[in-house]
Amino acid sequence: MYISVKSDYALLAIFDLASQRPGEPIRIADIARRQKIPQKFLELILAGLKQAGFVESRRGAEGGYLLARAPESLPVGEVLRSVEGPRAGMGRSRRKGETPFTAMWDQVDASVSGVVDKTTFADLLRDWSEKQNRYVHNWEI
Repeated sequence: MYISVKSDYALLAIFDLASQRPGEPIRIADIARRQKIPQKFLELILAGLKQAGFVESRRGAEGGYLLARAPESLPVGEVLRSVEGPRAGMGRSRRKGETPFTAMWDQVDASVSGVVDKTTFADLLRDWSEKQNRYVHNWEI
């Protein structure tokens, strides 16, 4: 499966926004720094995500971006398809028409779609937080 850099950055940006306090706009520079995304590229990505209705923007000194929907109602697959189009990241051959692999690629598409469509950003936040907390060192003697 191939995910473009643009999609990867879009997912990281949404994840970053989902990890912040709801209702508080986050500056592009802060997202770019935390997620190691070139700021100019992130500006273009966030503009597309705004147009698709995933994020909102606020102007002014206290402005920035925030999620337009709760992380619980935002599946990863929806964001991927918005950025990449309806065949986002699937393992299709570049050949047109029927090939010996067509049925297999259809199964791959269905499996991948099943995972990304049922995984929300709230799921990712919970899993990531649990993973990070699992490795907290205890220096007590």
